[in-house]
Amino acid sequence: MDLGWALLGIVAGMFIALQGPINAQLAFKLGTPIAASAASFVAGALLLLVLASVVTNVQGTAINWGAPPWWMYVVGGSLGAVFVTCALILTPKLGAAATMALIVAGQLLAGLALDRLGWFDLAVRELTIGRVGGAMLLIAGALLIRFG
Repeated sequence: MDLGWALLGIVAGMFIALQGPINAQLAFKLGTPIAASAASFVAGALLLLVLASVVTNVQGTAINWGAPPWWMYVVGGSLGAVFVTCALILTPKLGAAATMALIVAGQLLAGLALDRLGWFDLAVRELTIGRVGGAMLLIAGALLIRFG
């Protein structure tokens, strides 16, 4: 099953790579990146609300909208909006490959910090030479894609 999850991660990464140029074109046609980000989030929110409703109905469960603290709604969505806006601004300037490489490098650095600190109920994972070395190689690869 680990292979299945790994493949899902690859597919999700491919979708992110597609999202950047599509939203960049949307921003160009709309005349502003913020409007393109807003359109992207409205479409995504509508799709996810429908899917959440279908899944909970099929499972016979209810969504407990009041359980999370308010800031989780605000911060999670805001971080996503900043990410999408940055990706659609950077993609035409840096190219899809460089944008994705730099974003993945940033995600890895944040992921290492989150794993080490154990924030948000994550299991604490130590910074090993292998993990730090892998991160350095990924950062070097991202820089080579952009400047090489």
